[in-house]
Amino acid sequence: MLQVQNIEKSYRTGGLWKKQSQQVLRDVSFTCKEGECLGIIGESGSGKSTLGRLILGIDQPDQGAILFYGQSVEQRKVRRGMISAVFQDYTSSINPFYTVEQAIREPLEQEGQSRMEQSRQIDELLEQVGLSLDYRSKYPHELSGGEAQRVCIARAVSTRPRYLVLDEAISSLDVRIQVQVLHLLQELKSVYGMGYIFITHDIQAAAYMCERMIIFQKGQIVETIDTARLSDVQSDYGRTLLSAAIAR
Repeated sequence: MLQVQNIEKSYRTGGLWKKQSQQVLRDVSFTCKEGECLGIIGESGSGKSTLGRLILGIDQPDQGAILFYGQSVEQRKVRRGMISAVFQDYTSSINPFYTVEQAIREPLEQEGQSRMEQSRQIDELLEQVGLSLDYRSKYPHELSGGEAQRVCIARAVSTRPRYLVLDEAISSLDVRIQVQVLHLLQELKSVYGMGYIFITHDIQAAAYMCERMIIFQKGQIVETIDTARLSDVQSDYGRTLLSAAIAR
């Protein structure tokens, strides 16, 4: 279980010598159950990506705690291989000097597997994300956006994590590829039984993927609702997001 408890986060603004700060997250608390897909929905600048960085241990909260089965994710040994991520910018997520094989192999090398076992798993992962074995020797600049994001997904699930943070993971792709990647994510969830933290501004994509949604505005949770009851959303901001999605 992943627990976010009373998280506060601010960043310094105005330059090195000024002591001004901007509060990005305010008293954020929620739980994501094992195997659940939980949506974090809000517009750009609402603080949801900052929340993702805290869950991944990339940054630390000013107050509060994020616990993975009762232990703080600030401890590298707690989160390593157990919480993984796929980001929006697939172009910078893969080392441009790595082949696809090298990119996927990198996290596997930290798991202590033999080279033979790593190679077998790379083949299996490529097949699972819908890429042929010919892609092993390709470099990032030889991949389309959808192909690059599939490689990022293969790498993210290679350690069989318990939770996968998806931070605007489809927003840079065209609509046709978005649908394909969403289908792929659903398939992988059923295979691995992972929980997803699905961070997005796209309430339609979240409705397709998630069992529950957290409506996020200005660093605060304004509402949490089961996706099956989304039409009953109560907050003004939630209604605005839903109306905008319906109007598309």
